[in-house]
Amino acid sequence: MRSTERQRDAAPPEAGPAPQTPGPSGKSGKGTGTGRTLARYLVMPVFLVAVCVGLYLWLGTLTLDSIERRSINREVIVESLIRHLEITGAATLIVVVLAVTAGVILTRPAFGKVAPYITAVASTGQAIPSIGVLILIAILLGRFGPSVAVFALVLYAFLPVLSNTIVGIKQVDRSTVEAARGMGMTKSAVLFRIELPLAIPIMLAGIRTALIIVVGTATLATFINAGGMGDIINTGIKTARDPILIVGSILTAVLALSIDYLAGIAEDVLKPRGL
Repeated sequence: MRSTERQRDAAPPEAGPAPQTPGPSGKSGKGTGTGRTLARYLVMPVFLVAVCVGLYLWLGTLTLDSIERRSINREVIVESLIRHLEITGAATLIVVVLAVTAGVILTRPAFGKVAPYITAVASTGQAIPSIGVLILIAILLGRFGPSVAVFALVLYAFLPVLSNTIVGIKQVDRSTVEAARGMGMTKSAVLFRIELPLAIPIMLAGIRTALIIVVGTATLATFINAGGMGDIINTGIKTARDPILIVGSILTAVLALSIDYLAGIAEDVLKPRGL
């Protein structure tokens, strides 16, 4: 009896229920995730606004001559910005429509053998330097202007969207497609309800890449008389005016970063839930 009581006294007290800490799916996890998302979305706009404000304040400390005032006034900047966005928007829209359609067609069994050859032809646009593509297309067409720039940019940015569309559709699990076919779904239903939704994340990444390529390359469209932000940079080079060159370069960079930021938000919003 005494030995039993001693063992009972020596036994450690039973551990109570462990304190519960909120996991990743708890409220604190959600709050942390939301905070990080907001911070990620706010950092870039704040940075770009700070750059523009700093550029404006720096220009205010300079005494601009007549050439500089004519080249970097509000009217010229707005006109160049609008033309740049017009060229970028038109080229990107055409690329998305043509490249996504071509990518879907090349993933069909009937066109599987010719897909590598079409991709190889599309890759020639990026194998040639961007300025070479613009000048070569302008010479071949015998004309200059925004329409020629759009055509050249479509050729130059075609590959990322095409290749990502093909990869995105091919990475869909074949067993999922076969299961859908076994349930009685038609080929078009499988494409639009199974394959394309699952391929959207990869396709959006390709579209975003093409958009950034178009924005940057459109600056060179000034050399074929297409306008855009490249006009300001080219004017600064030709007149040897550093303020014009700096303003054109910084505003072009701000434009490219802004469009990349908006494309990133669109990619997050359009991505199907659960992927």
